[in-house]
Amino acid sequence: MSKNEITWSNGQWSSTSAPLIGATDHAFWMATTVFDGARSIQGHTPDLDLHCERLNRSALTLGMEPVMTPQQTVDLVREGLKKLSHTTDYYIKLLYFAPGGFLLPDPATTQLAIHIFESPLPADSGFSATFSEFLRPDPSMAPTDAKASCLYPNTQRILRDASASGFDNAIVLDSKGKVAEFAVANLWIVRDGVVLTPELNGTFLNGITRQRVMQLLRDDGFEVREASLTPQDVLDADEVFSTGNNGKVLHCNRIDERRYARGPVETRAHELYMAYTERN
Repeated sequence: MSKNEITWSNGQWSSTSAPLIGATDHAFWMATTVFDGARSIQGHTPDLDLHCERLNRSALTLGMEPVMTPQQTVDLVREGLKKLSHTTDYYIKLLYFAPGGFLLPDPATTQLAIHIFESPLPADSGFSATFSEFLRPDPSMAPTDAKASCLYPNTQRILRDASASGFDNAIVLDSKGKVAEFAVANLWIVRDGVVLTPELNGTFLNGITRQRVMQLLRDDGFEVREASLTPQDVLDADEVFSTGNNGKVLHCNRIDERRYARGPVETRAHELYMAYTERN
């Protein structure tokens, strides 16, 4: 671990990564783990409280019992950040897991772990994407209403395939052929000045950055709609961009052979979000 990295587990902060699960643990065997990701950007932690709230909801969805309230987790994260430099950016990884249980997890064994590590915010220099052949599962197929680790092997194979074809990211469809999101972020398009993002249908998370950007754009006078989008809608768009915890607001400059310039809406969304961050 680097000097700009810290973990919390078993009631204490450490500059080393202590072993947490073993071969006998339910979390290792049955994937009873959830996580959430927040950010510290030059000392600011936008919507940290909302990330901690979602972490607890995810834990409950997978049959665990959170050991801290969201506010207690917020306070703990801020305590950890005080031990690190505020001249850089950090990724805040929050995890719940259950060591006990057989087929079902034992909620009484639920544990919390936190990992804060240096991770500069990516530059908004543009990323490429392609359409993935893999789909987002329906809510009847997987715990899609939780940020559950068991969902991410599907995301990993989506990204591996995209990378093997020379792309940075991928657009993922749902089982009905509608656009769900990027592999690791929510998706937005702009068409004739109207901002559009896929309507919620249970196949992807209503991202916290998605919700924040939606409100910021509306407050700034933009028309923002949630809509059912097809791949052709994306290809015909004037702008395409993503929102998510890691990169916050990033523009897409190519989908397959279709190229996009960085447009005024994404530029404004990025400005609005960074201004919001500086206030929080």
